Amino acid sequence: MSEEEHISINVWLSGRSYRIRIKQTEEEAVRKAVKLADSKVQEMRNHYAGKDDQDFIAMCLLSYAADHAIDSEHNPLLQDNLSGMAKKIDDVLSKD
Repeated sequence: MSEEEHISINVWLSGRSYRIRIKQTEEEAVRKAVKLADSKVQEMRNHYAGKDDQDFIAMCLLSYAADHAIDSEHNPLLQDNLSGMAKKIDDVLSKD
């Protein structure tokens, strides 16, 4: 199994350049994610005056983390898997 080739790319977030190493196959997704994050930072700037860029980036990160946590909790596939596991555990425990 060969290791996937990594490339270095420069991305811009909140007016600053960041050099990151990623798998070549992930470049398009990473660039889309950076663009989305930059838009979210700009949205935060428009809603919350008087903060610095680090505050906006932190608020963007917190917003993303909260959205991800909420989406994970309400994911129907995850809920089905958890229900199935709970049933299996109940079945094993009821056999004793």
